[in-house]
Amino acid sequence: LGGEVRDPRKTLPRGLILGVLGVIAVYTSVNLVYVRALGPAGLAATTTPASAVMRAELGPRGGALIAAGIAFSAFGFLGQSILTAPRVYFAMAEDRVFFRSVAWVHPRTRVPVIAIALQGAWAILIALTGTYAQVVNYVVAMDSIFFGLTALCLLLLRRRDASSPPVAIAYRVPGHPWTTLLFIAAEWLVVISTFARDPRRSTIGLLMALAGLPVYFLWRAKSKSRGATTA
Repeated sequence: LGGEVRDPRKTLPRGLILGVLGVIAVYTSVNLVYVRALGPAGLAATTTPASAVMRAELGPRGGALIAAGIAFSAFGFLGQSILTAPRVYFAMAEDRVFFRSVAWVHPRTRVPVIAIALQGAWAILIALTGTYAQVVNYVVAMDSIFFGLTALCLLLLRRRDASSPPVAIAYRVPGHPWTTLLFIAAEWLVVISTFARDPRRSTIGLLMALAGLPVYFLWRAKSKSRGATTA
């Protein structure tokens, strides 16, 4: 994501902090409205509390309005997915463990066009494999595993920095390493919960992720072989 914004050292921390605080405020407010409008018993009796509240207040039209609002909100999530997910393919291509053409960026906008198109095609393919709930169960555990591994990389990088000559660190995580360890523990709790709730689909998702390992090592060996030949 740092490759898509200006001055990421300042912009990303500010955006993350304000974004998290905003989400906490919105979710807390929404849940208070649920409890106030439906009561504990009514909230426990429905799987669609937002629609239930809107129908109770505005009738059938309320359900349609909240459905439209949820669809509109989904576009915000899609926006951040378009920014972040293709950068994984882009970085892989730059590191020569994926097709080099995926690292191509538009000369004027500096956008990784091919990586974005690849992400879109892959998302469409996954969407065609099952229902929304099935796709979520495939993805949630894997996302949490990789989020935890990303945080683990921060611990390893800081340890490496401590054993090497002093360098200027662009940004320090407040409370590190304890906040980082807390995040890793939270992500692994999500993984355990997801596997306990739906072990079959979570295992399928895990196998899909592990299927990339032999491809990665094969590509890496091929890249090293090319480098040795060039040298």
